Amino acid sequence: MTKTELNKFKEVLENKQAELTQVLRNRDGIAIEKSPDALDEVQNAAERELAIRNLDRESNLLRNVRGGLHRMAEGTFGVCLHCEEDISIKRLHAVPWAAYCIQCQEVADRNQEVGNDSLDDMLVHAA
Repeated sequence: MTKTELNKFKEVLENKQAELTQVLRNRDGIAIEKSPDALDEVQNAAERELAIRNLDRESNLLRNVRGGLHRMAEGTFGVCLHCEEDISIKRLHAVPWAAYCIQCQEVADRNQEVGNDSLDDMLVHAA
């Protein structure tokens, strides 16, 4: 990967980190509001649950973005954390914070659907 490409990915990751940090500061959606109407209580609880799931998803994405920046600082950006093969440039353009090549990511995703927790265990059994 060229220095120019690396700098471009770094800029994308830093912009995404700033965006997510700003979004995660807004936690108004998880405030507990009391209402005398039971239907309103149910509606508020559903909205709060959705806001919590969104915060969780964005928090995980921020963690992945920071991981990408960390790998960049270490000099391992663009290398799969499991098989240590290069992650395709096409994948990095689509998902700049990708830590795994597409094959290892597919194995991890399939096993996550099944309920296996340890990524290393999943990938070892797949190999």
